[in-house]
Amino acid sequence: MRVPLSWLREYVDLPATETGRDVQAKLIAVGLEVETVERLGEGLKGPLVVGQVLTIEELEGFKKPIRFCTVDVGQANGTGEPQEIVCGARNFAVGDKVVVVLPGAVLPGDFKIAARKTYGKTSHGMICSGDELGMGDDGTHGIIVLPPEYEVGTDAIELLELVDEVLDIAVTPDRGYCLSMRGVAREAATAYGLPLRDPALLDVPPPNSAGYPVQVSDPLGCDRFTARTVTGLEPGARTPLWMQRRLQKAGMRPVSLAVDITNYVMLELGQPLHAYDRTSVDGPIGVRRAAPGEKLTTLDGTKRVLDAADLVITDNRGPIGLAGVMGGANTEIAGGVTDPETGEQRGTTDVVIEAAHFDALSIARTARRHKLSSEAAKRFERGVDPEAASAAAQRTVDLLVLLAGGTAGEGVTEVVTPRGPRTITLSAGHPDKVAGVDYGRETVVRRLQQVGCDVYGQDELVVTVPSWRPDLSEPNDLAEEVIRLEGYENLPSTLPKPPAGRGLTERQRLYRRVGRALAGAGYVEALNYPFTGSVVLDQLGIEPDDPRRAAVTLVNPLSDEEPDLRTTLIPGLLNTLRRNYGRGTHDLALFETGPVFRATGDEKPASRLVVDRRPTDDEIASLDASLPQQPRRAAVVLAGGREQAGWWGEGYPATWADAIEAGRTVAREAGVELIVRQDQHAPFHPGRCAALLALVDGEEILVGNAGELHPRVIKTLALPERTCAMEIDLDRLERAGTGPLRAPKISAFPVATQDVALVVDAGVPAAEVEGALRDGAGELLESLRLFDVFTGEQIGAGKKSLAYALRFRAADRTLTAEEASAARDTAVAAAVERTGAVLRG
Repeated sequence: MRVPLSWLREYVDLPATETGRDVQAKLIAVGLEVETVERLGEGLKGPLVVGQVLTIEELEGFKKPIRFCTVDVGQANGTGEPQEIVCGARNFAVGDKVVVVLPGAVLPGDFKIAARKTYGKTSHGMICSGDELGMGDDGTHGIIVLPPEYEVGTDAIELLELVDEVLDIAVTPDRGYCLSMRGVAREAATAYGLPLRDPALLDVPPPNSAGYPVQVSDPLGCDRFTARTVTGLEPGARTPLWMQRRLQKAGMRPVSLAVDITNYVMLELGQPLHAYDRTSVDGPIGVRRAAPGEKLTTLDGTKRVLDAADLVITDNRGPIGLAGVMGGANTEIAGGVTDPETGEQRGTTDVVIEAAHFDALSIARTARRHKLSSEAAKRFERGVDPEAASAAAQRTVDLLVLLAGGTAGEGVTEVVTPRGPRTITLSAGHPDKVAGVDYGRETVVRRLQQVGCDVYGQDELVVTVPSWRPDLSEPNDLAEEVIRLEGYENLPSTLPKPPAGRGLTERQRLYRRVGRALAGAGYVEALNYPFTGSVVLDQLGIEPDDPRRAAVTLVNPLSDEEPDLRTTLIPGLLNTLRRNYGRGTHDLALFETGPVFRATGDEKPASRLVVDRRPTDDEIASLDASLPQQPRRAAVVLAGGREQAGWWGEGYPATWADAIEAGRTVAREAGVELIVRQDQHAPFHPGRCAALLALVDGEEILVGNAGELHPRVIKTLALPERTCAMEIDLDRLERAGTGPLRAPKISAFPVATQDVALVVDAGVPAAEVEGALRDGAGELLESLRLFDVFTGEQIGAGKKSLAYALRFRAADRTLTAEEASAARDTAVAAAVERTGAVLRG
């Protein structure tokens, strides 16, 4: 909401010395988010005056049309002689009143004006457009043409209100009343402790039978509908400059007088309005839900197919407006047009004014369903004061009569669904408990009355909420009002005191250790949104029956392209990797830890929990039963160089082996030694994919996969070549672990190292050979490492040589050479028996 300070002063007598920055600080103190203060006309310096075009000479021989004009500026130039000005605009004629800036002036942007020779003539100043003066476009895309009543030589800076300050307020969804000058003025009056001149306090005639007929078929969707008529409007009446300028400062473009008046009143009172051309409305106005398949062409020229949940305004022909969102093109107000033959002004002369109150949820859903965000919908979905409808209609009628020469119809239509006042019972000490500050009853009552509430009672207060605050619905809302008006900055800073003996759970410690371990291994953490769609799963080559297809779909997703909760972490990481690669970072190693969401189909509908007491164990269990599975995962993606080349030696690129090592790094933090076997699992390369296994109760279970991505996936997602990834289930790792990590026992006795090379068939996995060696070596084996894989003619076709380094150590003695050799021989014998290995050499 853009709030011109000059307009705000009409409703609150702010001190004359207060600047926009001062008002900004005051409004922020009472809880409004005033983002910026724009200083209009900063650096503007005259002379800038009203002039009248005397002559126009068309200059020939140039690439674009150029005109040499003489303009009467009165005595503003010091001589009274016509001012000679070169101008390229075409939207003015001889006799028109225009805005002229003379030599010596400075326009916004430090644009200094001086006499200069151009197009063979000397131009002594400029004829100005709205953009050049910082006013914005008025719809003409050309020179400002003023009404004829303004005198030549009048100061245009004051006339056009070019110097002002505008507060730009980010209105939160619960403060919809601040999408109006009335609402912001109320907050300013409270902040300064000054009285408010409420623009909604108007004398409104009572409803009568002579009003325009209205039939409301859905009183829940529309609980109030006010209709007024004005006849005899002058089609050629122009919007006065003061109203145009206020609309422009508030961020709206002037259109025509009738439309500008409805927009002006909406900005002033916060009540959206709509004006219908009365001659285009066929019969009574109705309010109902749309019939499925009905169509309506809205004012933006779009033909829309309506939904059965849409609330529409109708006449005898069908829909003429999308209630609370946008009117229909078939009843649009026609601006004044001059008949070229008769010179007569044609346009709308009779209008019906609609000021209604619609259900906020219905309007919000309609606006999103049709992807149509209008100023009216923005206000209705945040809550509009239903009691302001009749005042807004009266204000619109008054302005149409005053500015357009119309006559107000005697009929007044008010269709109202009766409703009682909203009351909340509040303990006088409740705000004290919420804030931890002793405000006292008197302060609580005074602050609530400033908000607009009626308050009765002593210890137990009965608070009647004002009609313009639909967000106040419970005691905590009222406590918040007291706290914000007393000042958030006055709340004490008190550190919480946690009970002794509590801290992170073992699971939380594991998650933190995993993050630190991956960061220590050179990975950078990336936090991605947990949303995805079926398209990315198709791109990853995931089969239709894959469990990762069992996604949880959101009812109200942020994006139609990503309506599901993620079932794997890899798509989000790949998207982050691609974005960073595209920005010039080619050596990437990223990781993420977080939950994924897997629907089982057994989830039960969630029940709505009460808020006035603690839920029972059964209620909590019922809520848990409605949730999908949420296993926690860790994942990494790699591309480019894993180690940079330098004086220390050659670097090397990231490969599938690095992805597997990342899985081992994670598993070690859970005290688990992974078993690695070849696998085929989308989206990995079928020949470069590893299954990561762990032992749980003596049984091997799959905990993750790692490897190089399939070339087709890399091409489809535009990823760097040989991109690798790993994803592992932390919950399964925790089950495979042996509990809290214990510090290793360090032996003071020396290690005995034995190397062994075994020749096996090429299809035998190295993991099987390693397992056999480990089982055969016994308790003396401290570590086992594969350090070489060799294939060639020396060992025969279809064979490979695996070389291992075995480290033996005893905790209580120095091993003899015979003991170390015996342990090695036992290990080799186990490998020979289980894998058919042959000791090389």
